[in-house]
Amino acid sequence: MADREKIQLEYIVKSSPAILFNRLSTPSGLSEWFADNVNNKKGIYSFFWDGSEEKAKMLGKKADEFIKFRWLYDEEDGNDYFFEFRIIVDPLTKEVALVVTDYVEEDEVDESKQLWDTQVDELLTLLGS
Repeated sequence: MADREKIQLEYIVKSSPAILFNRLSTPSGLSEWFADNVNNKKGIYSFFWDGSEEKAKMLGKKADEFIKFRWLYDEEDGNDYFFEFRIIVDPLTKEVALVVTDYVEEDEVDESKQLWDTQVDELLTLLGS
């Protein structure tokens, strides 16, 4: 398997951190924009897309700040790749930003960025942002 490249994408969100965090960290919130359906059992999130399922372990979270996951296939392979949703609030302007961190195949960087843009656009639409 090729090494993966770390990407970080930042999106301005017109929403409170609490409302945004709910959409990033709960199965119902994630089901609205990230996957067709999401379940959580003891910190293992099952994501469903078009009949396929991928599972991820929640590595950590802090309310209204971040949630971090690792795909189980990466954990089983001993990889320390992860994906993370982090909420940043500018102390002066109070502008809220969502920073998405992911590790992607080197030859799929542009495609992955477009996919995240599409998914986050759906999230922003849901939030009225």
